[in-house]
Amino acid sequence: MLDFKTDAILLRRIEYGDHDFIITFMTKDRGKITVMAKNAKKSVKRFSGSLDLFSFNHIQCRVPQKNKDALLTLVQTDLENGFANIRYDVYKTAYASYWAEMVYLWLEEGKAQTNVYDLLLFSLDMLDRSDMPKEVVSLLFQIRFMSVSGFSPNIERCGICQNHLDNIPAKMLRFDFREGKIVCPGCCVNGSGYGLDVSKGTLKQLFWMNNTDVGKADRIRFSSVAVREGQILLESFIAFHMAREFKTLTFLKRLRNESWT
Repeated sequence: MLDFKTDAILLRRIEYGDHDFIITFMTKDRGKITVMAKNAKKSVKRFSGSLDLFSFNHIQCRVPQKNKDALLTLVQTDLENGFANIRYDVYKTAYASYWAEMVYLWLEEGKAQTNVYDLLLFSLDMLDRSDMPKEVVSLLFQIRFMSVSGFSPNIERCGICQNHLDNIPAKMLRFDFREGKIVCPGCCVNGSGYGLDVSKGTLKQLFWMNNTDVGKADRIRFSSVAVREGQILLESFIAFHMAREFKTLTFLKRLRNESWT
């Protein structure tokens, strides 16, 4: 039988029958894969503590030989990091679940996306260790996710006149969701499409976060206003671009609203 081993982050787990799970992993070298974990609810030896959402594992899978359309079989897992500090914090869990859902919905089955994998693992580790505020880690994940996924927005210069942010005197600019670009006040016509107004300072911070070395990202300091603006911009643009409603984002927003009231 043909087996393979790889590192993987658990994105989704669904109960199947009385004893099994259908699990989706984001793997290092095979992209998104879906596997059957047979008797996982009873098998303490093979899967103990390793099948929780966004856990980081070294997994062994078996490729079906007779039925080519059948799911891969999860043979064994070795837990590398369960990210316990995330799991015991409802806010951190909400953020990590949002990222996992985003990656799950975006990725194609079996297509390697090493940059996305590395970004998700890095962000989960940052969130678990509290090296940055959880809200800022989420901004980092989202802006970088858009960049490595090929639909990074233009937030450096006006998408029409091409003036750089530093040469635009206005403090507020329009972000056009449909075009994925900012528009300066001089180029705006009737609100410039479907979008929102964002301060130049927030845009410059997001641009720096997306283009500096990721290891230096913890140096940036966002004000509470910039965090909220960044959240609204990135979460709205990703949902619009992917044409998806994220269940985890709805829950996350509800948590944030409760903390602000």
